[in-house]
Parts: sequence; C-alpha cells; structure tokens
Amino acid sequence: MSDITHLDSGDVHIVDHDGRRFILVGTAHVSRKSVDLVHQVIEREKPDCVCVELDAKRYESLSEKKRWRSLDLKQIIKNKQLSTLLINLVLASYQKKLGDQLGVMPGSELLEAANTAQALNIPLSLCDRDVRVTMRRAWKCTSFFKKGYLVASLAASLFEETEITEEKLNELKETDVLSELLAELGRALPELKTVLIDERDTFLAEKIKRAKGGRIVAVVGAGHISGIKKALLEDRSRQMEEINTIPPVSPLWKVSGWLIPATIIGAIGFIGYSKGMAVAGENMLYWILATGLPAALGALICMSHPVTILAAFAAAPITTLSPVVGVGHVTAFVQVMMQPPQVHEFETVLGDMSKIRRWWGNKLLRVFLAFTLPTLGAVIGVWVAGVEILSNLAKP
Repeated sequence: MSDITHLDSGDVHIVDHDGRRFILVGTAHVSRKSVDLVHQVIEREKPDCVCVELDAKRYESLSEKKRWRSLDLKQIIKNKQLSTLLINLVLASYQKKLGDQLGVMPGSELLEAANTAQALNIPLSLCDRDVRVTMRRAWKCTSFFKKGYLVASLAASLFEETEITEEKLNELKETDVLSELLAELGRALPELKTVLIDERDTFLAEKIKRAKGGRIVAVVGAGHISGIKKALLEDRSRQMEEINTIPPVSPLWKVSGWLIPATIIGAIGFIGYSKGMAVAGENMLYWILATGLPAALGALICMSHPVTILAAFAAAPITTLSPVVGVGHVTAFVQVMMQPPQVHEFETVLGDMSKIRRWWGNKLLRVFLAFTLPTLGAVIGVWVAGVEILSNLAKP
C-alpha cells in the first residue's frame, strides 16, 4: 500500500511505491522560492537520481549560454521547423516577461536541480517529452477553425502587458512551463489540456519510474503533481509509444493539398482546349501576377532584402501549385542567406518580440516576417486568381 505524505506547505510530495520513494517537488517556473526549495530538497535528501521536467533540447537551451552560435537556421527552414521555433520563442517570451518582473528567469529551478545534482555527483535524468512532439501533437489535435483562435491568442500574448506579483504565483502553479500561457484557453480548447498536461503527466511518471535507484527526487511544474502521483501508482508503460508519436497526416488532408493545384491546372488546360492557347496564356499570366505580387508585397512590407522580394514574386506562382514546399520557406531561406542574423540578435530576441517595431530591427524576427507575410500574400492571391480562373472557365 502506497503511503503519500505532504511536506513544506504542499510543495513537496512523497510517494512510496514498490519499495521505492519518489520525492516530488512542485514548482512555479518563475519563482525564486522554487529555486531555493529545489536546492534545499536535493541537498537534504541526497537521492540516488534527480529527475527534471526537461527534454534534451530545453536542457541545452537553459544550460548552454552560447547555444545560439550553433543554431542552423537554414537547416531549420529546410526541415520545415520554423513555425515550431517561432511558437517556442513566443512561449519563452511570455515567460520571460513574467520572470523579468520577479527577478528570476523561467526554468531557473529546473537548471538549479541539474546544477545541484551535478555538484553532489548525483545522476540526472531528463524526463519530459521532446517539446517538438508535444507542440506537434497539440497542433494536430486542434481543429482547423480553432487553430486560428490558438494562433491569434499566442500572437496577442506577445504584446499584452502582464503584471504579476509573488502573491499571484499560486495562480501560475495551476499550470506548467508549456501551458501557463494557454490556461485561459482551457474552455475554448479543452483538447490542449490532454496533450499539454495529461499526456505529459503519464510520460513524466513513466520516465521517473525508469530512473535508477530507490530514492528519487523529481522536480516538475506544480500543475503536474496530482497527475504524476496518480500515474506513479499505475502501469501506463503501454501508452508511452502512442503519446510519444506524432500522428501521421491523414490521406484526406494529403489529397486536399493537391486539390487546388489540380483544379487550377485542369481549368487552365481546359480553357486552352476550348477557347484557345492565347486565352489560357492570359489566365496563366493572371495566376502569376495574382499570386506573385501579393507575396512580393508581403516581403516588401517586411523590409526584406531585394533578392528576397524577387524570390517571393518568382516562387509564389510555382509553390502555390505544389503542397510540397511553401513560398514562405523559400523567402525565409533567401532572407537568411542575404541578411543572416547576428549572435546578439538571438540573445535579445525574447525581449524584442514584445515590441512590434523591433520585429523589423531584429534580423531573426525579420526572417519570421519574411516567412509569414509572403505566405499570407500568396494565399490571398490563390483565392483571387482561383475565383477569376474558374469564372472564366464558366463563361461561354
């Protein structure tokens, strides 16, 4: 029978199970009190292993001060991970605003746990799910219409003024490092709770149980404590493969990705067959201008390099006829080549994100603009040109 007790006003919980003791330290990720508590517990308990709510990427970003020097933006764009990077930066920027007001950087208590374990020669276990898997599963489980709501809410969080005192930290303790920003979306997007909280409760608990030793200290966001305590007492190992996998793209979505290009190409081909190649050529020129000009305008609004603007105009008519690569990936890649961000711009990006005017001054943020605005312009052009071409098809 497991014995569960509570220490330190509910911030520390002990679960005894199968002859092992799990000491769970629930933290707020922007609290100096949490940093001190983590150090005290590990130093006092001297466990066989310290587990932390971090994956390898997030641990590296917290511990490696020169991490930006090794960030390969070109490879990120090639792998189509630019949007994932942007979402991670938005979340980090939101937390930085909270941390700046409280005098402690987000995740400091997790880094303190790792540093204390290292100082005491205690093995460290990174127990969280890869943040990329978490974000992609969250995106996947969100309906098409609610995706827009989610993106708008994330964008709005960048520029809102967030005032917080130490007394209000109890409210933040209801959530964790990935989900405190999304707490207010709970009623509108309940599916996010499953991915951001419930699945990670299971993942964290199973990884904690896999840590070696009979006495384990685990440092996690306070919002996970209840779920982890329950999961530690159950065998959920069979769920691990499923919750650590990105769901594949449905065949229907793949087919729909080719539907618009096939419709446009088929329509222009039929116009050429029924009305002559000259008329088909006019419609093709209309497609080129209707997609290329708005994409180029988007790049111009970003104050992108002139070559990026030309690339947007040239790439949009082609990429809009193929779901394989988007015009934004082309323009972002060209922008990185022509005006690569400097190291100091990576270091200041979290602060710069909260001020609209700084998006044009920071070359890294301008890459995101060069990805987003040409894409938006091309999408508008697709609908304008598509309606025109299909209406020409219907004309006698």
